[in-house]
Amino acid sequence: MRCALWFVLTAALGGAVAGGDDKAPAKAKPPAPIVRLFVQDMKTCSVKWADVRVGADQELLLDPLADVAGFKKLDPAKQKLVQMRESGSLVCVGVRDDADGAFESGWVLMQSGVGYADHGDHGHWTYKAAPAVIDSRLDAKQGNPAHLYRYDGWFYLANDKLNGYTRIDPEGYATNDARSLGQGKPLFVTGGGGHITLAVVDNKVGYACWIDGGGPNKGRVDVSPVGIGARPEPAYSFALPTGGIHGAAACAGKVFFAPSAGVCWVDADPGLKLKADQVQVRHIDLGTEGDKPRRTGAFVTHGHHVLFVTGKEAPNLAVLDAKSAEPKPVFLPLAVKKGTHAVTPEVVTSVDGKTYALVFHDRVKDSDAADALEVIALDPNGDGDFSDMKSVKVLAVGRSAVEGHFGHHDLAFDANRKYGFFTNPGDGTLSVLSLKTLDVVATFTVGGTPAALVARGGEDHDD
Repeated sequence: MRCALWFVLTAALGGAVAGGDDKAPAKAKPPAPIVRLFVQDMKTCSVKWADVRVGADQELLLDPLADVAGFKKLDPAKQKLVQMRESGSLVCVGVRDDADGAFESGWVLMQSGVGYADHGDHGHWTYKAAPAVIDSRLDAKQGNPAHLYRYDGWFYLANDKLNGYTRIDPEGYATNDARSLGQGKPLFVTGGGGHITLAVVDNKVGYACWIDGGGPNKGRVDVSPVGIGARPEPAYSFALPTGGIHGAAACAGKVFFAPSAGVCWVDADPGLKLKADQVQVRHIDLGTEGDKPRRTGAFVTHGHHVLFVTGKEAPNLAVLDAKSAEPKPVFLPLAVKKGTHAVTPEVVTSVDGKTYALVFHDRVKDSDAADALEVIALDPNGDGDFSDMKSVKVLAVGRSAVEGHFGHHDLAFDANRKYGFFTNPGDGTLSVLSLKTLDVVATFTVGGTPAALVARGGEDHDD
């Protein structure tokens, strides 16, 4: 499939119709958008946006990246953008600094300008407004967040240095038709400490983790109510057998944690009916690598499955069926080459009903190895059981630019699940993956160091 930038195409059309007439040439109507992308640029510490369109010859077109109205200019020498999430018509991004939050950190909430009208058997996406900032907290009192989550449509920002997290309800700001409804009322919840990871169950209760590998907070998890009207402080706490918790996820009535050894899980307690000594912590052994137990750093959920990557020397994709009374991991070796490492998967069910896990193999810093994207068919026979998953393709992709936790490829999908869009930070490019053919069908040069991104919307049917 061919690709082009829309501004190049319009310039060519303008040249074709100009001249020989005193009247100004009519502007060509741009093709309808199929998705709006929000892209973080690590180089400038900014968020930009652009629409993706399909041209008359079915080529993909990308508008020039544009600034988000009202987005404050940040200092890339002192600040970094962290995770970014989309919910309803809103996009939220976290900001941290290099002074433990004493310089300026917090969050920015943007109206995407993309609306959706649900008509039961179908819906209409509209792209009538440009994105703009509608609320933010950027100062020296936000606790230097590193993680931003979305659970059941709400945003949760971990305020690491404040030992708690902020719940932001999108309904307090906007609806799916992209109308601003005024200021919301973010709620601060006490729980977790250090480098906080968080799981939230049914927007009722949060499980916030402490990063400590030793001492009195080793393996500690604080359980706090997060619902409207709740008292936002821990109802009780419990401890995992090991510390260094780097990930948490809620799935199918269970809460999973990623400590320094294996995976732990507990039954969810959305009604806060338990006491600390009644919590039963179960452990899932992931085996060993050398003389150390294997672990993971982050989870992704899809339906009733929990997925993660484990192992450095011999990486595997692991899948847990959270509906099982005693979840057992199913492993699939990944085709990771020397000089690269596998990152947390992204999972998507395509428009034709096929479910894939997509795992980037990002270059280790200072390595000359080629980055890759491995595609795993999670349910080849369509029976809902992922135990027969298999790797079906390894694709060459642009370069990453990994520095610590930053500079990885990132991947997002249009609402129609026809395409995956991913960044190549080391090349200053953005690529498009067809979820039908599993081929890279377009690559656009956008400049800078494009890293995290989110996608909002599908094909525009507002005729």
